Amino acid sequence: MGGDLGGDRVTEAVADAVTVLRKAVDRDWGAVRAGRVEWNCLETAEHIAGDLIAYAGQLAGRAQDAYVPFDIHFEDGTDAEGALQVIETAGTLLAATIRATPREVRAFHPHPFRSANRVGFAAMGVAEVVLHTYDIAEGLGLAYEPPAHLPEYVLTRIFPAVQPGPDAWRTLLWATGRGELPGRAPRTEWRWSNNLVLPTERLTLQGVTPAAAADLATGGDGGFAWVEDGPFEGTREAAAMTTKAYEAGVHRPEFGLFALVRREDGRAVGGMGFHGAPDEDGCAEVGYDLAESARGNGYATEALHTLSDWALARDDVRSLCATIEPDNAASQRVIARAGFNRASVEQEQAYGESEPGLRLYIRTTRTD
Repeated sequence: MGGDLGGDRVTEAVADAVTVLRKAVDRDWGAVRAGRVEWNCLETAEHIAGDLIAYAGQLAGRAQDAYVPFDIHFEDGTDAEGALQVIETAGTLLAATIRATPREVRAFHPHPFRSANRVGFAAMGVAEVVLHTYDIAEGLGLAYEPPAHLPEYVLTRIFPAVQPGPDAWRTLLWATGRGELPGRAPRTEWRWSNNLVLPTERLTLQGVTPAAAADLATGGDGGFAWVEDGPFEGTREAAAMTTKAYEAGVHRPEFGLFALVRREDGRAVGGMGFHGAPDEDGCAEVGYDLAESARGNGYATEALHTLSDWALARDDVRSLCATIEPDNAASQRVIARAGFNRASVEQEQAYGESEPGLRLYIRTTRTD
């Protein structure tokens, strides 16, 4: 995915927004309310700049527990042209920071899993620019619509549970309470969602976004640095399942695919995750695979322990299950070491009606 082009997307979003808003620099932005938000246009511009610089600060400072304690404000008497200059400056700083930030770095952001990587901060930066430019433009009576790939960039990275529509911009406006979509109820509350990361001793399990899944499913790297013989076929198949679920509007990112990334070198060694959200009985099915060069090191067992403990700590999960081919002894050893037990004959027979010939393993308790 070429570094995900996050810095370029921020730069493009800012340049496009400034071009549109500069048409109204002769207006008093402080006297005009910005669309549906509670601020006037000048305050909204200040908010855009403040978020861009705050995101740059989080990444540059590698903040882990809270926002870096600083903020920016326009000087008294700042007019519309001055506001746009600050937005351009803040956008340049965020884009440069994204480009200079290594792939594996994460920094604090509160929603929903308390961290984001450079891709997440880029998507949040683009979202702040395009959405609040829309608000300002609406207040000033200007026509504004960003290039279609910008809202698509945002949706596929930080709105993983929002079903895509035929028009990415209208979908993003609806997802953030700014418009209507046929067949969908209006939204009054919303939050974006950065990918979930679960740490183990030697790995991180990194949630695969819809954008990364689509890339993996079509032969790309999904934005990860893989070991030489990765990803394995099963990971690409799971990525295709994730893409299908996203397009159908049933994707739950916490019950999707995770890339297993080695801490020592930042290399992805395999994939692990769920076949979907828990069923009506609270059962979620897990699956996994590793690149051949990474096998025999206990990575799958270590990751499966962590993922299983995390899932079984949730209120909506009562059990986990996995199905394995009878002749796959290596996978059977992994599942046993991760605390799963062979299902009863009755359970296996019931499951086998849809998956004949597979062995069923179940786990119902945490190990920590």
